[in-house]
Amino acid sequence: MIKQLSSLVDLAKDKRKRKIAVASAGDHHVLEAIANAVAKDIVEPILVGDKNIIREIAEKIGFDISNIELINIPDKQLASIKAVELIKEGKAEILMKGLVSTGVLLKAVLDKEHGLRKGALLSHVALFETPYYHKLLGVTDAAMNVNPDLMDKIGIIKNAVEVFHGLGNPNPKVAIVGSVETINPKMEATMHAATISMMNYRKQITGCIIDGPLAIDGAVSKAASELKNITSDVAGDVDLILAPDIDGANILYKSMNFLGGATAAAVIMGAKVPIVLTSRGDTEKSKFLSIALAAAIA
Repeated sequence: MIKQLSSLVDLAKDKRKRKIAVASAGDHHVLEAIANAVAKDIVEPILVGDKNIIREIAEKIGFDISNIELINIPDKQLASIKAVELIKEGKAEILMKGLVSTGVLLKAVLDKEHGLRKGALLSHVALFETPYYHKLLGVTDAAMNVNPDLMDKIGIIKNAVEVFHGLGNPNPKVAIVGSVETINPKMEATMHAATISMMNYRKQITGCIIDGPLAIDGAVSKAASELKNITSDVAGDVDLILAPDIDGANILYKSMNFLGGATAAAVIMGAKVPIVLTSRGDTEKSKFLSIALAAAIA
């Protein structure tokens, strides 16, 4: 398993160059990230959107798009539908959100007849590189599922584990976190954690090692887990954190970025291809690394 996000570029280069369809591509930061990915020779973009806006931005940032396929569809909804269609037709292997709302793009992705449904659930998976942890740390789900139930959480874990398998970790360690380590029938999240952990122990969920409930300190710190007398194969060496709901995951995601000095790469999993769906607050570097992550696992 890689230790640094920069290694995603090397992994992507080891594979055949992937085609990425960008829906409503007329966005300054998105085109900067695409230009960087093209310069690193990890993707071949198809830019869908308003050609005049795309060309104007490309010229401003010094991005030569003369040899890049450009499909002129100014309407954001129609551009999203076309980008999804390119995936369906096998003309692209990664989908990326440009200057279009998440809801509009996901409506095209989830269309029952023409979309990219693979399973019952899409979920967000982020990988963080932070100076305060000894390896890459995954967090899920900070963007898609608001208040997941037991079966949703199992699906979210499976989607995230697929990312780790694609990056060379055949058995990632998963911590289901909350505010306490004890099982409390009045706290549904602890019941979910205990159930999922037992399902993993009994091989109903495979391809990973799961433990929970764990508080965040016990999950990431061996010293903290030992002080609390926690016996666990996951505590202190976790690869992936499953938060109890979108609030917990999103707060952790943004705290690591804005307070913890972390850099992140993220994708949406559960569709037929990885989806690069970054936040407006994400840096160009984060957007570029998210493209590299998608290319590495596509």
